[in-house]
Amino acid sequence: MMAEDKKNAKETACSPEEHKELTIEESFQELEGILEKLEDSESSLEESFAWFEKGMKLVKSCSAQIDQVEKKIIVLSEGEENEGI
Repeated sequence: MMAEDKKNAKETACSPEEHKELTIEESFQELEGILEKLEDSESSLEESFAWFEKGMKLVKSCSAQIDQVEKKIIVLSEGEENEGI
């Protein structure tokens, strides 16, 4: 990753205390910023743990959103199969 991209990724990550429902794309961008912060050797153990915790919450949120999309696709696919009969 280029230096400018790393800087942008760091600026993208919100503080660990912030929480709002993000799209999957926004979550991945946020996770990239968190990874950059975790790789920063200047972070304290407490800060690193807070970023790790935020990242894990984002991963769980992404997983739940992906599961919802998969369920919708299954329902739509089954509906199309039944219409073809």
